[in-house]
Amino acid sequence: MNVTEHYTGHVEPNGDAARRVLEALTITKLSVGPMDNNAYLLVCRATGEALLIDAANDSDRLSDLVGHGPDRPSLRTVVTTHQHPDHWQALGAVAGAHGANTVAHPADAAPLPVPPDLLVEHGDTVPVGECTLEVIHLRGHTPGSIALLYRDPAGHPHLFTGDSLFPGGVGKTNSPEEFTSLLDDVERRVFAALPDDTWFYPGHGDDSTLGAERPKLAEWRERGW
Repeated sequence: MNVTEHYTGHVEPNGDAARRVLEALTITKLSVGPMDNNAYLLVCRATGEALLIDAANDSDRLSDLVGHGPDRPSLRTVVTTHQHPDHWQALGAVAGAHGANTVAHPADAAPLPVPPDLLVEHGDTVPVGECTLEVIHLRGHTPGSIALLYRDPAGHPHLFTGDSLFPGGVGKTNSPEEFTSLLDDVERRVFAALPDDTWFYPGHGDDSTLGAERPKLAEWRERGW
């Protein structure tokens, strides 16, 4: 698999992966499947241990992303951000092939094709080698949707939002109550808690920053989606 080192936050469906190199962690983004799902491979640079966010589809491509040589990272964990099937089509194949533990929120665990090895709640942490991801529960797109936050000691925060936050709005909801719940959580647990230079990585499409989206929050609430 070709991996570009020029990271912009955009990857093409069925195209190259893109890698971002931080001081302690690398982040590699790949688009998989017919719905342009983003999968993110995080690798601790000190230990070579890896975590995959959303084994959405194309298990062979995801295994190629991890690599096949003796120096490939050790995929220890696969996190599923929420229960919708487009985010877990390759979960069983990838976790089984690599002997990885699977992680999800209990409210979204039942529909997954394999029972999670670890259930996480808001405020829990998930390790990636010597690095740590914080779990943020965002209720509304699904009952158990989670985001994962990496606070880079040498830079700005990095937030993996699943389908709860995109450039231009929050994720799809099925009722006014669910929309209000999701936007409330996104405002309180994300925008109120993190700085503008937080870079976020959604479940589909391009990345953005909280600073770019913050001025639009009132507009999102007014339009109701």
